[in-house]
Amino acid sequence: MLVERLGSPDVMELRDLPLPEPGPGQIRVKVEAVGINFADVLAVAGEYLTRTRVPYTPGMEFAGIVDALGEGVSGVQPGVRVACLGGTGALAEYAVVPAAGLIPVPESFSAAQAAAFPVSYFTAYHGLKTLGAAQPGQWVLVQAAAGALGTASIQLAKAMDLNVIAMASTEEKLELARNLGADVTLLQDDPDRVQKVMEASGGRGVPLVLEVVGGKRFQESLKMTAPRGRVIVIGNASREPAHLQPGELMKRNLTVTGLWLTSLMSDQEATREAAQELTRLVGSGRVTPQVGPTYALADSARAFQDLMDRKTTGKVIIEPQN
Repeated sequence: MLVERLGSPDVMELRDLPLPEPGPGQIRVKVEAVGINFADVLAVAGEYLTRTRVPYTPGMEFAGIVDALGEGVSGVQPGVRVACLGGTGALAEYAVVPAAGLIPVPESFSAAQAAAFPVSYFTAYHGLKTLGAAQPGQWVLVQAAAGALGTASIQLAKAMDLNVIAMASTEEKLELARNLGADVTLLQDDPDRVQKVMEASGGRGVPLVLEVVGGKRFQESLKMTAPRGRVIVIGNASREPAHLQPGELMKRNLTVTGLWLTSLMSDQEATREAAQELTRLVGSGRVTPQVGPTYALADSARAFQDLMDRKTTGKVIIEPQN
């Protein structure tokens, strides 16, 4: 899928290109499954945190079989399934990525589960633990609870012995959140949602909010946060500006922290700690990536649009080989 101009998902075009050759320090992967994130949608639109340079092939997170090794690459063999964080280039039958972008995955994972794992679960871990400093018994509010990040956050929060309030747009999505262990579920358009969050948390508000909606809802997140609580800003699904008055933070000693996985992954110690804990939880069976709808490569624009329109649950997957 090639993007030559920025805009809505339909700017992506299916093209035949030469088979890419891995350079020094790179590997070529036969792509089995691509995990689609809202960040991919924003990148195509030119609204992501970093500038999108065209032409380019979208897709930052995927899984597949190692096909060829570039000069100087060791520690991985052709024929092995890996998950990859390559930044771009995944929406293709073959992708070339730096060997440093490989993430080992459990042998029990399907290709789709492997593709659904890195971004959502590392982000959720860092939001809850690394930056959120969550402690057992505390309440956490998870927005967009049936999406890829939301389902990962609920599973990890319960594994950390947290109490979860989950918000989503439909009763069907809330049912998924309950099945994953959410203690309280609320429709995100419930007119009494702020009051109900306060009641569920004993009147004080929640110590931790995973904020992904932005816009006007950001102010609501602050209202639902307990004194000395933390709001972790992970996304802006509303694509609207949010306004912050410092005095609002001062009055209740609140903390607002931004989370961007790309920069956090450069912290080797934090990444190693997250990887060790996630590996343990996966092995225990307490964490399983939630695979959502699957699309063919030619239907990538529809996959992006369905994600934008909140029609999906779990991780949206594109399978280039089908």
